Amino acid sequence: MTRTTTYAAARTVAATIESHFAQHQNDARQKGALNVAPAPSMKVVEALIDAAFWASLRKEEGQSPKISLAFLPPEQAGKPLLFAQRLPLTSHNLTKLAPGVERAGIHIGVWKEHGELYMWGTTREILSFCFVLDVSEPGLLVVKHRRSTGYGKFANVAVLKGDVVKIIDEDSDSLPDCPAVVSSMLGFTAPASWNDSVNVLVQLAVSMRAHGRGGMLLVVPTGSEKWQQSIIHPLPYAIAPAFSALTELIQQEKENKDLSLWQGAMRREIDGLAGLTAVDGATIINDRHELLAFGAKIIRADGNELAEQIVLTEPVVGNEPVILHPTQNGGTRHLSAAQFVHDQRDSIALVASQDGRFTIFSWSPCENMVHAHRVDTLLL
Repeated sequence: MTRTTTYAAARTVAATIESHFAQHQNDARQKGALNVAPAPSMKVVEALIDAAFWASLRKEEGQSPKISLAFLPPEQAGKPLLFAQRLPLTSHNLTKLAPGVERAGIHIGVWKEHGELYMWGTTREILSFCFVLDVSEPGLLVVKHRRSTGYGKFANVAVLKGDVVKIIDEDSDSLPDCPAVVSSMLGFTAPASWNDSVNVLVQLAVSMRAHGRGGMLLVVPTGSEKWQQSIIHPLPYAIAPAFSALTELIQQEKENKDLSLWQGAMRREIDGLAGLTAVDGATIINDRHELLAFGAKIIRADGNELAEQIVLTEPVVGNEPVILHPTQNGGTRHLSAAQFVHDQRDSIALVASQDGRFTIFSWSPCENMVHAHRVDTLLL
């Protein structure tokens, strides 16, 4: 390819990403998967990232582009929207296209011919493990792929922000005490379907982060009232009986529902529940996803010690666990979540910050302390 790469991080990360897609696509084919996307070469990865990065820094009518690129030929893209004439892959062309393709689920299709990359149109349908590159904000790019099941959030592979490159650590889910929700976000041990109980928490996390107001979601054991020892009473927004619309949707059998209508209903219920986390205080659900309360204030349970330290990790290559005081991890919301999980060790807490950070708190028997999993790199 004749393109000259001027974004240094593109060259730094290209070989690792090439290897990732080659390995997982080969593994999928060996397991009998039929609709697997073609693997991008290192040069293709480098060129795509370079063009997208410089496009992210441009503006069209005062707006920064938010676009998604998918590397696959049009004949493998379902029912694509095809341009009558191919467009060269340039930052200028990407910026010009951006206003028309920034809605969620739309990908600009990119393919190569005679060593040159071109844009052939747009698509909403892509194959398993298709290389996808999202431009989220100026200077922020996310490499991801569609889950092999086709359901739920795409699995992130790498996050690039300026000269900072974070490669998702595929082995993070093998660490002791890793919560199932974190393993699911990693995408390599993805649940079987979009209504899998764990995967619903992933969708809730994505929706919580998306509203941008910050929030906290506590997940407590079904049938237990012990969590109320860590909450100030009376609860301002207690729900009685527990609201179970999401639970009922999850329990529906696939053969008894129209898939697209059901998924739409699931999204509405997930967004509605996640929206409550924007209210000051914590939203509380049980592990069957029944809503118990929102706007709840957390206190230290009687007789329990203060949470004086937590272990913080991030599922990226090269990350080392750090032990610190909860106040060093964030503000009041993070401190309250750490204290709640310290006292209610069979619960987990999902915390979104207004700046986009997202942390999942769980109790670690191995470390004998609260484990804070910073997972915003998995949610972009």
